[in-house]
Amino acid sequence: MLDPKSLETQREAILQSVRRRGLKFDLTAAIALHGRVAELQTQLNVANQRRNEHQAQGKHPLAAEAREAHVAEGRRLKEAAAGLEAELAAARALLDAELKRFPNFVHPKAPEGGEEDFRELRRVGEPAAFTFPPLDHIALGEKLALFDFEGAARVAGQKFYYLKNAAVLLDLALQRYALEILLADGFTPLITPDLARPEIVEGIGFNPRGEETQIYSLANVDLCLIGTAEITLGGLYADHIFEESELPIKLAGISHCFRTEAGSAGRESKGLYRVHQFTKVEMFVFTHPEASEAMHEHLLALEERIFQGLELPYRVIDVAAGDLGAPAYRKFDLEAWMPGRGEGGAYGEVTSTSNCTDYQARRLRTRFRRKDGKKNELVHMLNGTAVATSRALIALLENHQRADGSVVIPKALRPYAGIEVIQPR
Repeated sequence: MLDPKSLETQREAILQSVRRRGLKFDLTAAIALHGRVAELQTQLNVANQRRNEHQAQGKHPLAAEAREAHVAEGRRLKEAAAGLEAELAAARALLDAELKRFPNFVHPKAPEGGEEDFRELRRVGEPAAFTFPPLDHIALGEKLALFDFEGAARVAGQKFYYLKNAAVLLDLALQRYALEILLADGFTPLITPDLARPEIVEGIGFNPRGEETQIYSLANVDLCLIGTAEITLGGLYADHIFEESELPIKLAGISHCFRTEAGSAGRESKGLYRVHQFTKVEMFVFTHPEASEAMHEHLLALEERIFQGLELPYRVIDVAAGDLGAPAYRKFDLEAWMPGRGEGGAYGEVTSTSNCTDYQARRLRTRFRRKDGKKNELVHMLNGTAVATSRALIALLENHQRADGSVVIPKALRPYAGIEVIQPR
């Protein structure tokens, strides 16, 4: 959510960010609502001042008739203040609803355009030159007895799956491998709830209701299944004030993630690439505003370190303004090479990291107190995927397959998986 004071002071910057995202918003209504809130707040302040002055007068001795008039006036002033308080609350609710429609600012260096207009920053590693026709992860999983999509469809529906045999070991190994790297970097590990209240979901910037939501809501209870641990990690410090010396706070959250994946279809979405449930190790950071851009680069470096250790070719892209989610100021995606994707292989997203600046912090009221500061400030909040196990499994299986149908486990993962090769069964 934007600072309401910025509606007029940064009007052109807001409109420019909105245009760069390919959206259209009229600031006039929001500015008018902000003016109305300011006007009512001034009236309420005056009304409360009059009440205080009137109450002070009542401390002096008064005749019976004057006392009665004083009490009546006090009642009138109280009712007037209460009416202004109700008007102010209603106006603030309207302003908040309007402000929540506006996305965050966009980083000046974010590319212009939409989904296909990203800027490729670098490529690391070369796709393997197979001497045999490589299989996709679905065919490999069938040969190696790693997945059961049909059984999951009978139990839970399409886009669910069972992991079996060595796939279970790999899933757990990926979590522990990523977690060890984050622990060495000073992250605090957490296993988070898989559920969150709608106000926390909305505070992070997800839409918990409506036709376009990617979030599952539970019937008969005010809770949602989380789409990412970003929700539960960010919500952990809602309404919290940090001391400056506590920052940065770096959290590594392990959770299941649930997504409706509404509208996703096509060959590239089959198998494990777009599913309703998966496990993820998520990075989340609360930091000083002046340190957030450097922290964003650091989160990206950690993601690259993880995938370099998995011996996977990948590229890093700077996501275009029109493809950013509402909370993101800037976003980097890491896309691994997947030999079974498309015709002859293609890059597919495996991680992302976003700097959301103070957008989420303002919605969740997460602040910090500088040592010599008189006013609390909003923290900056960042998130990044250390590993989403479902997509990492795709890249691992497809890139490390051999002609005999086996799959070699990368050296960095072997201590956690307990195996070196997955042999055909």
